[in-house]
Amino acid sequence: MDKNGLKAVAIINTHGHFDHIGACDDFKVDVYIHEDDRDSLTNPEKNLSAFFGIPFSLKAYIKTLKDRDSIVLAGINFEVIHTPGHTPGGICLKTDKMIFSGDTLFAGSVGRTDFPGASHDRLLTSIKGKLLILPEDMAIYPGHGPATTLKREKNENPFLNGAQII
Repeated sequence: MDKNGLKAVAIINTHGHFDHIGACDDFKVDVYIHEDDRDSLTNPEKNLSAFFGIPFSLKAYIKTLKDRDSIVLAGINFEVIHTPGHTPGGICLKTDKMIFSGDTLFAGSVGRTDFPGASHDRLLTSIKGKLLILPEDMAIYPGHGPATTLKREKNENPFLNGAQII
C-alpha cells in the first residue's frame, strides 16, 4: 500500500524491455505480458538488460495475453491489442476512452525498431491497421513522454502523417 492508500493488483506489461519490467518483482503481484514477449521477462538477452550490463530476470508469476483478450482489473476493462513491431509481443491496452500504447506510439513518434526482434514495417502496419481505425478522440498514454490523441497523431505524427489505413 502506498501513501495514497493504493495497492497494486497486477502489472500488465506492454512489452518486455527492461526499462518497463525492472520493478515488476517489487509489487508481489501477478505480471501479464503478451505470449510472444513472455521469454523476455526471464531472459536478460531478450529484455536487453544484459546489453546494458545489468542482467535482469523476473521472478514474479507470469500470465500471458494474446490479441483481443479482455482483462478486468480493479473494475477497469482492458482490451489487449497486439501491436508487434517494437517487440514481437508489443501490446496496447484499450479502455473505453483511452489507450496505453507502451512503446508502440508516442506523441510525434513511434517506437524504436533498431533492437533485436523489432521491425519498422510491422510496427507501422500495427499502428495503421489496429490503432488508427479507432475513434480519433481517444487519448493516448505512451510508455514515455506526454499524452496525445489519435487525431493529433493521425494529422501531425511524421511517421503516420497522411497514412492510409491498410
